[in-house]
Amino acid sequence: MASATTSIQPDSKEPIWKPDRRMIDQSQMKRYLDWLFVKKGLYFRDYHDLWDWSTTDLEDFWRSIWQFFNIQSHRDYQEVIEKPASGMIGTRWFTGATLNYAEHIFRNKTSERPAILFQSEQQSLTSLSWSELEQQVTAIAHFLRENNVRPGDRVVSVLPNIPEAVVAFLATNSVGAIWSSCSPDFGTPSIIDRFRQIEPKVLFAIDGYHYNGKPIDKTDALSDLQTALPTLKKVVWVANLDPDFEPPTGPRSKSVLWNSVLQTNTAIPLVFEPVPFEHPIWILFSSGTTGKPKAITHSVGGCLLEHLKALALHQDVQPGDRYFWYSTTGWMMWNYSVASLLVGATLVIYDGSAGYPNMDVLWNLAERARVNHFGAGAAYLLACMRAGLSYVGSSKLVHLKTIGSTGSPLPPEGFRWVYESVKKDVWLVSLSGGTDICSGFVGGCPLLPVYEGEIQCRMLGCKLESFDENAKPIRNELGEMVILEPMPSMPIYFWNDNHNDPAGNQRYKSSYFDQYDGIWRHGDWIKITDRKTVVIYGRSDATLNRDGVRIGTSEVYSAVESVPDVADSLVVCLELPGGRYFMPLFVVLEGQTTDPATELNAEMAQRIRLALRTQYSPRHVPDAIFQVPEIPYTISGKKVEAPVKKILMGISPERVTSRDTLRNPSALDTFILLADSMKSDLLVK
Repeated sequence: MASATTSIQPDSKEPIWKPDRRMIDQSQMKRYLDWLFVKKGLYFRDYHDLWDWSTTDLEDFWRSIWQFFNIQSHRDYQEVIEKPASGMIGTRWFTGATLNYAEHIFRNKTSERPAILFQSEQQSLTSLSWSELEQQVTAIAHFLRENNVRPGDRVVSVLPNIPEAVVAFLATNSVGAIWSSCSPDFGTPSIIDRFRQIEPKVLFAIDGYHYNGKPIDKTDALSDLQTALPTLKKVVWVANLDPDFEPPTGPRSKSVLWNSVLQTNTAIPLVFEPVPFEHPIWILFSSGTTGKPKAITHSVGGCLLEHLKALALHQDVQPGDRYFWYSTTGWMMWNYSVASLLVGATLVIYDGSAGYPNMDVLWNLAERARVNHFGAGAAYLLACMRAGLSYVGSSKLVHLKTIGSTGSPLPPEGFRWVYESVKKDVWLVSLSGGTDICSGFVGGCPLLPVYEGEIQCRMLGCKLESFDENAKPIRNELGEMVILEPMPSMPIYFWNDNHNDPAGNQRYKSSYFDQYDGIWRHGDWIKITDRKTVVIYGRSDATLNRDGVRIGTSEVYSAVESVPDVADSLVVCLELPGGRYFMPLFVVLEGQTTDPATELNAEMAQRIRLALRTQYSPRHVPDAIFQVPEIPYTISGKKVEAPVKKILMGISPERVTSRDTLRNPSALDTFILLADSMKSDLLVK
């Protein structure tokens, strides 16, 4: 078990956690370093030397990942990398190779441990063996083939985070089809906006689900979805809410029950369709908060290599470990967590609210399921902190080795809470990446210490830098996050983006390459420190500009939400005529949902300003503070900063975001009203 130091103050340069020698020696990263020395004659003094090599000698590095993880290819590759004359779009990897992602998962089939552990609001912890998983995947794959689903066809799902979703994905992948998923909490128009772009042949649908103790019926909504997708040939219904659910019947019905498909009596074994390395594995969608969702298409081989590297080397997930990440099927972290099966882990999944019946529910699951790797969004960890949860000193969570955090920057107080209140010797793995690569750009390393508020390292094979306004790399200053070399799991294209046309890929180009020619601009403000850790300050399109100085929104949230009685906050900076700026802060107070009389007063506003001034600088102090009923969030749990800024600048709400992409769309109404009042007070001056 890894050792940990005692908690420290935010301005300390001492690490909050260090790996001990036993952990280092037994880590997958150390095994990889030893393998490079024995097999390749390569010696690296430390992780940073290894990173330098991995980002300068791309061909040898990715070849080593292929070899170290013993990739099973049905046909050999000719070249590791083929780069276009300029830029990254069109880069080809391991040309000529054919393989299958699901086949690599089933290499880990064993009778010694379950494949999946599952719990929901209505279902106590249950297990699915590897044998049962294989039987179900075989039956669903046979059904897909019987219904003429072929490599390249699209199969979509609107399922909650239940074992059936994992089975449906593995079956889809095994036949070479392309997977795409939306969570059932998406609005029907939002799902139509996504799935209509890709013309699916089969839909896996749910009759309903439970959330916050309430049943939510989806039959009518998904029947409407079926009507809106004319390319559908079959709809497979999972009876989740009502065990006696019966789908629509009739001579022209496309519907069939999941359980009836599983009962197919076939002696046909599970067959894995080998596909080219660059064949699409799934289509993930952007949030759609600023326009039509982008259909981001990734490759089978790219995700296979990236996930093996990220989970095994950077999070040290080992065979037999139990891996949990709280997610919905509409967030890329669902795909990422399923990838834990690639490295021989047992996948632990949960369907339901993280706060029902109380904030302990996921931690109780971690204890009951003996979870080794527990992951969630940073917002969830901060909610647990504000709820006062504490497990240090108890006998719980003895199996826990890592706590993962992503989705938004985890501030220093979040780091401290983990070590002071959850487990003193746990390894906190903060990572950041995104739907764009279905993995992380920056993350953990079992060889390095953890400093509070800082991500441990840039991940192997990811040539990430921080650019100043002159496109020059900088250290210890806020800069634009850029990627200088291609990665295998970068999108192969956006669906329907005319990628076969020499003048195509326009949405792809405008998403990442509009500012720097041939260089990926991700849209985050970051700082790379002298010790080569990374601090993320929020989206650069929501960056605050005070007197020409850039401020990350995460700094403001860290200070404001440390003030007693502040439950949540959002800050934007509005550009005004004459080169002026106006920075309003919006806060939600503790207790205001139960007591409408709870109001922001002058004394509390002063405490907020003082916290910002003392913890950071006078530039962090807002020009005005407004109390609002709630802060708008995307379905994946990110604060909606850029759309709020545009609304307050007077842009029509319909142009800046789709309400179906929001977890709480009514939260926008307050900002729409504020925009009208601000228009006369600010924007015309």
